[in-house]
Amino acid sequence: MNNILDSFSKVAKNEGVTITKLEHVIGASKGVLSRAIANNSDIQAKWILKLVENYPQYNSEWLLTGKEPMLKSKNTPIAIKTGSSNGYPLVSVTAIGGFGNSAFTILPQDVKEYYNIPKFNNKKIDFMIEVEGSSMYPKYSSGDIVACTVIKESRFIQWNKTHVIATKEQGIIIKRVKKGVSEDSLTMISDNENYDPFSVPKEEITGIALVVGVIRLE
Repeated sequence: MNNILDSFSKVAKNEGVTITKLEHVIGASKGVLSRAIANNSDIQAKWILKLVENYPQYNSEWLLTGKEPMLKSKNTPIAIKTGSSNGYPLVSVTAIGGFGNSAFTILPQDVKEYYNIPKFNNKKIDFMIEVEGSSMYPKYSSGDIVACTVIKESRFIQWNKTHVIATKEQGIIIKRVKKGVSEDSLTMISDNENYDPFSVPKEEITGIALVVGVIRLE
């Protein structure tokens, strides 16, 4: 078996899926991979690219040549893929960065799990994150999981809508965002009246995303 087909087989085994399931994940017709593996024949380059897109934790050099390591280092950033066949990533509260950057990335170890949620398929979901605390009650309760779309440029902030904001000093906060008292700041508003609004300098913000959906468990 050539190196690339061997890599496909090893990915399937490592992920605990069949070759048929792997074909489904990368969008290939049934039998495309299994026939190539059985006949030791070549496959189209687009299926290699699809494998890299859907399984970014695998080292691309290993996929092509078989040269170890198979998996990327846990410290190697990976891009979040909206609507990935793996599902939507539920990330830890340490994962958000890149305010105003062209590429939003997370570390592999920051992804707790991937979930397929059909209700979110018509939305641009980049990641999900769990709400902590009561500052946004009753809109959001502690333990709710919010689905978010990354804001790559500050001009796309939707004023008075709820956002997930990563800050240098306060970590991750979930607040309604309004224009600040100055051009270089933003005002954070809680839905819970027991929490006062406060200002955050833009230079303190390392990431921001719009909340576009929520999962609530009773």
